[in-house]
Amino acid sequence: MTTRSMDEWLDAYGESHQNPTNKKVHFACVPVIFFSIVGFLWAIPAPFFAGFWAFLTLVGVTLYYARLSRPIALGMLVFSLACLFVLSLIAASGASVFWVSLVLFVVAWIGQFWGHKVEGKKPSFFEDIQYLMIGPAWIMGFLYRKWGIKY
Repeated sequence: MTTRSMDEWLDAYGESHQNPTNKKVHFACVPVIFFSIVGFLWAIPAPFFAGFWAFLTLVGVTLYYARLSRPIALGMLVFSLACLFVLSLIAASGASVFWVSLVLFVVAWIGQFWGHKVEGKKPSFFEDIQYLMIGPAWIMGFLYRKWGIKY
């Protein structure tokens, strides 16, 4: 099995994300889906502290990204920490992290599939499940290019 570079992953992901409307949908929905998945993990009863399972999973996620690109991993780490912070605020407010995450997850996936209908191409993760991890990195890569940061 050959290992793809971050550039190869992002280029391949970008092939099914050319339509400007689909790109905008992804820029809104991919971070929301990431956030909601972290929220689902937060909602699992934790043995040591609130959000333990989310935190533990995000350590693995950060290592996955670091294997491909340390700058992307750093950006995703910052976003992951922001997700944890917002989830802690939701939990502290007394709202159900699970239900908030579920609503966001469903709405964002409806958006994603609508975006791909507009695009006329199926979602990349139908080809390789790893694309579920590449989507957030694709957005981070776009931001890095816009800001002149090499990844």
